[in-house]
Amino acid sequence: MSLKEYILNDVEIINLSEKIGEVQKLFNQLTYTHLPVESEGVYIGCISENDVRCFENDKTLEDYRYSIEGFYVREGNYWLDSLEAFAQNNSNILPVLDDDNLYMGYVELNEMISLFKETPFLHEPGNILVLEKAFQDYTFGEISQIVESNNAHLLGAFVSKMDNEMAEITLKITPSGMNEIIQAFRRYGYIIISEHQEDTFNKNLKDRSKYLDKYLNI
Repeated sequence: MSLKEYILNDVEIINLSEKIGEVQKLFNQLTYTHLPVESEGVYIGCISENDVRCFENDKTLEDYRYSIEGFYVREGNYWLDSLEAFAQNNSNILPVLDDDNLYMGYVELNEMISLFKETPFLHEPGNILVLEKAFQDYTFGEISQIVESNNAHLLGAFVSKMDNEMAEITLKITPSGMNEIIQAFRRYGYIIISEHQEDTFNKNLKDRSKYLDKYLNI
């Protein structure tokens, strides 16, 4: 699904010659972190509210051109691409350009997040499984094979954390035989981070620990 049908145009692009005081007034009226800026009809980037609050009112954006950030997305980009751009630029608004680099409008963070909420990863019932393995030692092909060989399907998977060359991978799996899936991942050298009632391995460890405590206290 491309961004084209989600483009908004209710906030006009501002000119580089605009006074800082006027831009500050615009930010007072809006909830956006950035505003798009153009020069001679060409989009040149976005100015952030945090920067504008520090500038002198009687100067123009031209005087602070160095602070303009040149991020954008294309109208043909997939909506998921926009979430990456939002995160990278710490913004809740993203200018959209066509193939000729003409400014078309913008997309809004909340709207893109609402699309993510409707994906099967969040919307469909399933089990969340969080794994850990060295970044160089896992593949999503292997992960899919383990899940599917145990009569389940992946609804989604992503790397949720990277730390000291270890990758934390979050999976959502259709409801089916979680204990078998968990034990299969252990056989392939994955560490299970999340806790599951179906996990007989952990249950057996706890039972043995209780037995040992009871024995030592005799």
